[in-house]
Amino acid sequence: MKKWLAMAGALVLTACSSGSENKSYYQLPVTAQAGAQSSASQGNRLLWVEQVAVPDYLAGNGVVYQTSDVQYVIANNNLWASPLDQQLRNTLVANLSSQLPGWVVASQPLGSDQDTLNVTVTGFHGRYDGVVVISGEWLLNHQGQLIKRPFHLELKQQQDGYDEMVKVLAQGWAKESASIAREIARLP
Repeated sequence: MKKWLAMAGALVLTACSSGSENKSYYQLPVTAQAGAQSSASQGNRLLWVEQVAVPDYLAGNGVVYQTSDVQYVIANNNLWASPLDQQLRNTLVANLSSQLPGWVVASQPLGSDQDTLNVTVTGFHGRYDGVVVISGEWLLNHQGQLIKRPFHLELKQQQDGYDEMVKVLAQGWAKESASIAREIARLP
């Protein structure tokens, strides 16, 4: 009996240790539309994406998955390839650049006569029911006028797994980027 227990224990430890060596790293893809943009931006309107802030539970390396109404798991083996706030900011800049002709959109200050966009992301995770959640709010300073909008998207995953979850999160972020671009394009 003790021999059987020792073998079972060794098998469990082997399974646990081999799983920890297989880490997967994820990078948000830039949407095809943004990727088609030319490398040179020009325009007379300037937009500085000052920051995309994320809460502590999203700021770590692990991809976040919600397992119940009140419980979240931060993955140990499914990790962001670079900090999530940087990925969100870089893809937002790329998406807005392609969707706002006549604007120069950058992640660096562009001068004194620029609009400034700050985004706070409060949700960017998968959920137990196969839905990804992207939520938060953005604040635009346009010529001294402040425009603030909340956002909340829920998109259904078509397949299981972290790969699919990250792809759907990227699609949702691109969708929110397009919504922000539409609001900015309407400005006088």
